[in-house]
Amino acid sequence: MDKALRILHTSDWHLGKTIGGHRRWDEQEQFIEEIALLARDEGVHLVLLAGDVFDTENPPARAEELYFDALSRLAVDGRQVVVIAGNHDQPERLAAPVPLAARQGVYILGRPGDVPPLGPGVLESGPSCLVLQGPGWPCPAVILALPYPSEARLGELLTPSLEEAVERQAAYSRRVAAFLKQLAGSCRPGAVNLAVSHLYMYGGQISDSERTLSLGGAYSVDPGAFPREVQYVALGHLHRPQEVVGAPVPCRYSGSPLAYSFSETGQAKGVVLVEAFPGRPVHFREITLNSGRPLVRWRATGGYEEVLAWCRAGRDERAWIDLEVHAAAPLTREQVEQLREMRPGIIDIRTVLPDQEGESAGTPDVDALPLDELFKLFYRQQTGGGEPHTDLVHIFLELVEATAGERGDEVEAG
Repeated sequence: MDKALRILHTSDWHLGKTIGGHRRWDEQEQFIEEIALLARDEGVHLVLLAGDVFDTENPPARAEELYFDALSRLAVDGRQVVVIAGNHDQPERLAAPVPLAARQGVYILGRPGDVPPLGPGVLESGPSCLVLQGPGWPCPAVILALPYPSEARLGELLTPSLEEAVERQAAYSRRVAAFLKQLAGSCRPGAVNLAVSHLYMYGGQISDSERTLSLGGAYSVDPGAFPREVQYVALGHLHRPQEVVGAPVPCRYSGSPLAYSFSETGQAKGVVLVEAFPGRPVHFREITLNSGRPLVRWRATGGYEEVLAWCRAGRDERAWIDLEVHAAAPLTREQVEQLREMRPGIIDIRTVLPDQEGESAGTPDVDALPLDELFKLFYRQQTGGGEPHTDLVHIFLELVEATAGERGDEVEAG
């Protein structure tokens, strides 16, 4: 039987991301270790890292150290690594090690149209495309690589600003589809043909930890945008592992390796292992990772004393906790501080008062809330159920408006 080309698909590492102000370095080190060992044990030839390597465009030094360490551990024994930028990544910063990385079999693309440099495994290289074959590979791999395609990164404004949102949406999807169709001309019949991108595909299930892709709403791409010449599409952006319904070829989000918000509680986190032959349907399977601390929601209908009992009993000792306390009055500052001292893993604390009992429990849909309600929600979480004074809310809104104006001036100047 022929030997398959083995591809590991991962994305959305968000190195440097915090939860409730707590850094998660140990958890991120763990999943990098786990992915590196998995690539070794499964005989992986090619790793596709589909964007959002970092959580911010200006990541802390330790996040960059983890990134470089991960690349050095993955690109061994003839294994090649392809990395693209996501919407959280600063393209030039992500691609800064390109000259050295390519010598080690690591190819980084920050923007659509970037040309990967030649390296030991490169048979051909062009804008947003490269053909690889490492030592011991059964066949070459063609990779069509589309880093996060914002309007600016695609290099054009889609429509005038007064166009309806539906028209902007359709124009964006058509532009991405045209770009991918152009790339498809590089596909080869004797190779495994792959695509990797960082996009929001229409119909995808989102989590609270995924930031809106653009001001005014996320641009989505029609599932039919990917060309049929491609055998597998490796996507990044959505943190829930899922397939793209309606795509003409196998098209998947690997999801993030850690749960990054309480909306992801209970999700299995992992990577996708793909086995591929030229001209044949691929086989793939999701592999669950064991790294990281679980995210758990506590709902204490018995009030503050019930939470104290849970803390003393060591309940969910390793977990990060989202706490909802049903009580006759908001928790005092002293009570909130005592809980956080007993269980540093408690992230959010909300008090549900008697007149709120009929309201839906859990975290509200933050994307649907206006700014003043978002601020009130944040204030309640930080104070254990207190309400901010009206003057404080007004000050917050004035600061947001002033900051938005400054950023608008910067865009105009840029």
